[in-house]
Amino acid sequence: MASSRSGKLLAVIGDEDTCTGFLLGGIGELNKHRHPNFMVVEKDTPTNEIEEQLKKFLNRQDIAIILISQSIADVVRHVIDAHVEPIPTILEIPSKDAPYDPSKDSILRRAKGMFSAEDFR
Repeated sequence: MASSRSGKLLAVIGDEDTCTGFLLGGIGELNKHRHPNFMVVEKDTPTNEIEEQLKKFLNRQDIAIILISQSIADVVRHVIDAHVEPIPTILEIPSKDAPYDPSKDSILRRAKGMFSAEDFR
């Protein structure tokens, strides 16, 4: 695994295929406490475990971006909506079983709320 001393990490919360794809791309990392920067969510993973892991990622100083499958983000939407800090940024991504729906994306909704339609003309 690559050293994280030179920068910040991506974290991933997703189904097994999503996490495997990112891990094969080289994002896998353990921090000094041997905690990984990813969570594989199964169909029977309790919501409180997902919430707890997301909160841990939000509080880690070595993580800059959290990628979360949108179908999983829907389950912990209240945690995502309560997060207002710019870093770590939470980005919702599609999974093979669920396409991306921009109307559900918290970041996109916040961005649209900051600007009026006239700002884009």
